[in-house]
Amino acid sequence: RRCQNPTPVLLLTAKDTVADRIGGLDSGADDYLGKPFDLDEVAARLRAISRRAGGRATPTLSWNGIELDPGRRTVEIDGNPIGLSRREFSILEALIKHPGTVLSKDQLADRLYGWEEDVESNAVEVHVHHLRVKIGRDAIETVRGLGYRLRST
Repeated sequence: RRCQNPTPVLLLTAKDTVADRIGGLDSGADDYLGKPFDLDEVAARLRAISRRAGGRATPTLSWNGIELDPGRRTVEIDGNPIGLSRREFSILEALIKHPGTVLSKDQLADRLYGWEEDVESNAVEVHVHHLRVKIGRDAIETVRGLGYRLRST
């Protein structure tokens, strides 16, 4: 903040007394969240401070007619909005951020689930299946024994 950096700051900490929150906010944080916190709430708070900062914190990602806006959590295909679940959105975001790169099921599962959640062995496959139905079956390629990637066009 002393260097006039405009990047929004969300302070995540285990310290959650009133004095800690006041100190964090007075030190330049735009928002303050103490443990325990829900990841959906963290994402919502990040979107809120990004809006207050007057711009997008993250750029829109594009691939083959698909536009993904991480800040607004929206997806459009050829200008038409499509609804994705939170986990479908996370998978698509990971694949678009790493075009051509094979992402393993474990890498995708780490993005989808917290440490304390029990994950079924086929959970990632189920989410990828639902995502394929929504964005087109040929968009996501299965690389046998390795994982998934966006199909090169």
